[in-house]
Amino acid sequence: MSKTFLYFAYGSNMLTKRIHINNPTAVKKYVGTLKDYRLDFITFSKRWQGCAATIVPCPAFEVWGIVWEINISNMPDLDKQEGVHMNLYFAKNVIINTTIGENIECRVYQQLCLPEEYLKPIFLPPERQPSFIYLNTLIRGAKEHKINKDYIKYLESFHHNGYNGEIEIQGIFD
Repeated sequence: MSKTFLYFAYGSNMLTKRIHINNPTAVKKYVGTLKDYRLDFITFSKRWQGCAATIVPCPAFEVWGIVWEINISNMPDLDKQEGVHMNLYFAKNVIINTTIGENIECRVYQQLCLPEEYLKPIFLPPERQPSFIYLNTLIRGAKEHKINKDYIKYLESFHHNGYNGEIEIQGIFD
């Protein structure tokens, strides 16, 4: 039995400082994409004071992110961080296409509620916008790992709710 698992992070866990808060064994393996899904913001997160990211099935779209290899002992920590116990997200396995041409199976988290329709990032209503601080964490993580520049521009095109105050997570901006 494997002592590690592969996890695809497309949200705040793209940032190394963030993933290491609850998952100190995480080691970056790849940059990759999840095909036929899109990034969206739906459910308000008290921790971030705005909506958190999720993935939504959507043909012809792709979500960029980081593949982390994590010790299996940290899986309960990751599940707790993602709110699996509160039915905020559920875990599932998906195929990620890495930038070096491999297709690998990874654990990913998706919110239980999905939007009825696609809205361009600039048209997200205020109740579906991430906070500035959360969106900035995604963008910092994407830049840190040199994710596709067009995808970074896409992340930067999302409207945010302007919140840039205190959050329930310490240590990611030190």
